Amino acid sequence: MVDSSGSVAAAELSADGRRKSIARRGCETGQGLTPVGAERAGNKAGTIPEWTPIKAFGDPKGEFPKNPEVEKDKPLFTITAKDVAKYADNLSEGHKELFKRYPDTYKMIVYPSRRVAAFPDKIYEETIKNATRAELNGVDNPKGAYVGFPFPIPSSGAELPWNHRSKWRGENVRRYNNQMIVQQDGKFSLTKIVEDVQFDYSSIKRDSPAELKPGVTFIKYLSQTISPPRIAGTYILVHEKAGFGPEGRAAWLYAPALKRIRRAPAVCCDNPYEGTDGHQFYDQVDMYNGVLERFTWKLVGKKEIYTPYNSHKIAGNSIKYADIAKPKHINQELPRYELHRMWVLEADNKPESRHTFKKRIMYFDEDTWNITMIADYDQQGQIMQFQEGHLVQFSATLASSTVPEVIYHLNSGRYFVTAMFNEDQPFDTTVDYSGEFFEADSVQKKASK
Repeated sequence: MVDSSGSVAAAELSADGRRKSIARRGCETGQGLTPVGAERAGNKAGTIPEWTPIKAFGDPKGEFPKNPEVEKDKPLFTITAKDVAKYADNLSEGHKELFKRYPDTYKMIVYPSRRVAAFPDKIYEETIKNATRAELNGVDNPKGAYVGFPFPIPSSGAELPWNHRSKWRGENVRRYNNQMIVQQDGKFSLTKIVEDVQFDYSSIKRDSPAELKPGVTFIKYLSQTISPPRIAGTYILVHEKAGFGPEGRAAWLYAPALKRIRRAPAVCCDNPYEGTDGHQFYDQVDMYNGVLERFTWKLVGKKEIYTPYNSHKIAGNSIKYADIAKPKHINQELPRYELHRMWVLEADNKPESRHTFKKRIMYFDEDTWNITMIADYDQQGQIMQFQEGHLVQFSATLASSTVPEVIYHLNSGRYFVTAMFNEDQPFDTTVDYSGEFFEADSVQKKASK
């Protein structure tokens, strides 16, 4: 249930219909909760402010993330290895590990917290309805959700990844996804990808909204690798669906050497993403993007955590890729960290469904449902990788996403950076696609030209 401050205590989360009804009224009336289920009020210490969403501004044809008011802020302080103990309760497990491994160079520059995330009115309206009509059977089988976040008042751990995976990102988007593998000395190799994406489920323009349920496509995705030459011309086509097995994700791969497109069942889970040399699994795309059935999901609750937020600088076109890539970790002069309330989720690998990671600890921003941090553990229970997503707000479309995203390979000292577009063009959300654009035959024709 919702208490007088609007918070949802982890111990009180249940599937009880009365709780959902109370919570929905809290979203509808503005008493306690935002329309997407976050706490409206700031914290008692005043270090997290109340929710003050932005109004839409800018050009959806393409602008780099920006917010002049946010960018006026000056840093509050810097966390270094010397004072980790002071801030330990507010640090993710992955950040603690980076301080431990790189005590002489790693730091976090902390800025005032800004809760400016906003979404279109249609997303708010449908999310409020979803609070009482959406259900999750098992972990991969949602039903009854339309357009908005399916589970704004989560009652089980598996509901959080569904909020993240189905979030509003515009109707369609064409975007650059530049990636680099950074060696221990800071040298890097660059891969350049162009992606086209159609967001069927969260569309606010469809006359007949799509239900989020098994077998129904909620995202269509096509990527084309531009460089380096050895993998240029590779296409990956995905129809993202709820469910698993025959009902779930359908994927195809076009390899230039074969000159044909073929079904690709390995576009899943802990199989390496094409062209990343094993530095990113398919289920690490967009922080987490895989079936849930290989894990059990424990909702720990909310914590106040320092997280990458309003990261316009590191995502902007004044920064070059060489500015980001430094030895051991990214250039920590560039990220902006803020204190926010984060949902903490633990995922444990089922023994009968083996995965490279034995455990994952995920952190979800309460205002956007984006995952911004994941600590990935090996089979011996040690942190193996740390994923860090730098959250930005796209003001023209009232959407949010993490750009760039970093995967630290802690055992090798290398790291992988993806979702960069600093030296190319910003996202274009004005694109439109024909009905055949995301079909395998169309991709074959396009690739064969």
